[in-house]
Amino acid sequence: MIQLLTVTWKDLLNPDFYINNGGLWVLLFIVFAETGLMVGFFLPGDSLLFVAGIYSQKLVGSMIANGTGTDFFDLLLLWILVSIAGIIGNYLGYWFGNKSGPFLYHRKDSLLFKKKYLFQAKEFYDKHGGEAIVFARFLPIVRTFAPIIAGIVAMDRKKFVLYNIIGCLAWVFAMLFAGHYLDKLFMTKFNFDLKKHLEVIVIGIVVITTAPVLYKLFFGKKSAPAEDPYKNS
Repeated sequence: MIQLLTVTWKDLLNPDFYINNGGLWVLLFIVFAETGLMVGFFLPGDSLLFVAGIYSQKLVGSMIANGTGTDFFDLLLLWILVSIAGIIGNYLGYWFGNKSGPFLYHRKDSLLFKKKYLFQAKEFYDKHGGEAIVFARFLPIVRTFAPIIAGIVAMDRKKFVLYNIIGCLAWVFAMLFAGHYLDKLFMTKFNFDLKKHLEVIVIGIVVITTAPVLYKLFFGKKSAPAEDPYKNS
């Protein structure tokens, strides 16, 4: 008899649910969707990667029998695979934004749309674009829309690609390796299960890694108003 899996909203926000029911391929798709598809903003990227670090051997073992043989190489392979998914996802978001940009810049203001916000975004990305793409990786929801906005305001493509790669490698590395080695440390030293306290840990990581960019955003010097990047198109 086929037993259907009952899914609730609580399950969709629980990283253990994806690891235990979807495995490696669902993990890769979620990272891709959260960074490349607007509908993926609600997915638990940070906590999912943190838990994936804890279950790295299980995840890699689903693709390679018994994994690579060592914890470190399991993590390394997982880091590469997840990073590729995140990099492609972010570039898809940038591509979509870049295709939408001319239409938005030429659109008239309405009740729900104000062109001035595009110019403000353009000004911000001209000044902090590289940092924004890197640090956005560590901000839930923001990382979903940051590459799309970068495309809309016509951020330099080569610059975006560079910081997209740097940001994704740093984000995935931090979450996977922290999850794996902190879990081992706390279980060995304190018999403390980190999987039951993910929210507090992830919030702490987000605060620490995003403090510099938030400081620059609110206290940095104002630059000259940005121009329409599509005015000649």
